Amino acid sequence: MNVDNVKSQMRKGMLEYCIMLLLHKEPAYASDIIQKLKEARLLVVEGTLYPLLTRLKNDNLLSYEWVESNQGPPRKYYKLTPQGESFLGELEASWRELTQTVEHIKRSGHSLRGESAERQVITL
Repeated sequence: MNVDNVKSQMRKGMLEYCIMLLLHKEPAYASDIIQKLKEARLLVVEGTLYPLLTRLKNDNLLSYEWVESNQGPPRKYYKLTPQGESFLGELEASWRELTQTVEHIKRSGHSLRGESAERQVITL
């Protein structure tokens, strides 16, 4: 098994969440989103970002508006819709559950024989 393949799948799984977190803070142009993700060490190319933004828009989680630019043609700025804000809240809850589960497993000194008194179930 190649660790790079697993890392790639993990990044893909959290990309939508990260984009929505960025747009929760403020509306953004696609190039700005790519730059902010890059600063966070999550490298994304336009060929990955634009289809995802289109899907989120088609699902009514994002909207956009055209804003005039001093440096060329108007730019499309994306922002979360009220439905997107609600969906982001659900993603945040899921992320907390997932990270708590992983941390529990990492810290757990219990054996695999079911000696843990408390169990949390996460459906994948």
